[in-house]
Amino acid sequence: MAVPEYDVKGGSIVREWSGQVQPALVASFVFLFCLEACLWVRNLRQKRRLPGPFAWPVVGNAMQLGQTPHTTFARLAKKYGSVYQIRLGRSDIVVLNGDKAIRQALIEHSTEFAGRPNFISFQSVGGGKSMTFTTYSKQWKMHRKIAQSTIRAFSSANSQTKAAFEQQIVAEAAELVEIFLKLSAGGQYFNPGHELTVAAANAICALCFGKRYGHNDAEFRALLEKVDQFGQTVGAGSLVDVMPWLQSFPNPVRSVFENFKTVNREFFSFIQSKVKEHRETFDPEVTRDMSDAIIGIIDRGDDREGLTPDHTEGTVSDLIGAGLDTVSAALSWMTLLLVKYPEIQTRLHTLMDQVVGPERLPSMQDRDNLAYLDAFIYETMRFTSFVPVTIPHCTTSDVTVDGLRIPKETVVFINQWSVNHDPLKWKDPHLFDPSRFLDENGSLDKDVTSRVMIFSLGKRRCIGDQVAKVEIFLFLSVLIHQCSLEKRPGEDLSLNSLYSLTLRPLDYKVTARLRGRQLKVKQSAV
Repeated sequence: MAVPEYDVKGGSIVREWSGQVQPALVASFVFLFCLEACLWVRNLRQKRRLPGPFAWPVVGNAMQLGQTPHTTFARLAKKYGSVYQIRLGRSDIVVLNGDKAIRQALIEHSTEFAGRPNFISFQSVGGGKSMTFTTYSKQWKMHRKIAQSTIRAFSSANSQTKAAFEQQIVAEAAELVEIFLKLSAGGQYFNPGHELTVAAANAICALCFGKRYGHNDAEFRALLEKVDQFGQTVGAGSLVDVMPWLQSFPNPVRSVFENFKTVNREFFSFIQSKVKEHRETFDPEVTRDMSDAIIGIIDRGDDREGLTPDHTEGTVSDLIGAGLDTVSAALSWMTLLLVKYPEIQTRLHTLMDQVVGPERLPSMQDRDNLAYLDAFIYETMRFTSFVPVTIPHCTTSDVTVDGLRIPKETVVFINQWSVNHDPLKWKDPHLFDPSRFLDENGSLDKDVTSRVMIFSLGKRRCIGDQVAKVEIFLFLSVLIHQCSLEKRPGEDLSLNSLYSLTLRPLDYKVTARLRGRQLKVKQSAV
């Protein structure tokens, strides 16, 4: 359940450029080319603040970025350095690449990089009260503090709610196994993506609302559709963020943005209805779930730095959206990699049999003895970098990174993919090799795991990363314990991805076979 960095990101703007900007430009070029060309000539005469590629009038560098901008950013860094400037529309963007520059920015200068740009699309998220998409301020710091303390209360080692939450995840994982086996009846192959998304959504809904939904529940399916549409639009914002004049006349970009706003309103309305139910039955003596906990602090607490009850819905909206998207993306990649590399799956089966055995399901207490499973998880996060580029940052003051000055209020893209594939930090980064995370004794090497960047760093680091890791570990361990997953014989599954809010694998199909006696767990709510 990765919260604030949602962290993902930056991709929808490129998809819109690739699929929709050309018709929009045809319609607008006659009206705007002369103006843009004049500005372009003026900018050529001015000294560039930072190195970077040549930018064309009107479109800037957008057409260069392609379908995988994170790899384009890394390639440009080889020519222009780890800190360089591109142009999207009429907006100058600084792109940070590589472990050294990004850690310098997000850790050594965490406050200076804690802002968010004032994108129009960001204002539409969470009723304008989203912690993820609002900029750095005293109010934002209070908002984040409340969200952090709430998550900590549900994930601390001595928390009863933590134990209940873990039990809920194991139950969801056991149901997921049952569904996989049903879909595999008669040797059938199926795409696991939808079922993995439902399972991840049930886990975060149980945490936030104290309720799970059936896999075919109509209300739930509608919610998942809205989140999916959101993920296809947000990221580095919409084209209207960098070319606001596109709102002025009919064109495909404006249509996409209008749909984006509609999806946000509908999703936020769903969240409001659930929080309203909680307010009507709220008991300060009994905290049923995270919605209750947030209501108790924001709605009824003191010293809130101007936070209003609307910020409660904004916080819950952040948790649901982020927790669903990142966990389901991670599980989709891990399932694919298990069937693509059967020798790794066999090693994990053997380990699970040795540590857990056939009479019970795995739990968090087994984690220390399942180092290779954790190594597989970390290598999946590194290799796929399924949150390749963070939600855009914005500098809160002038700052210098890698010897280059970045002015205040500059939009900044953080290329996490470049950190996870930095050849200065990783041997053969293009190879999938979980053993790189194990030391000579076969234990998980914490120094190496700390190099992986998937939940960002600094003041915008995902506050739910530990909860997300618990979810991923339990879902995956139960699936491996119970099932043997296989691809079609002779099929070579692609490792290419779809660029959205998070990177997702292309459609693929698997079949599941029960490894032994199926163990079931009674469903429970948090």
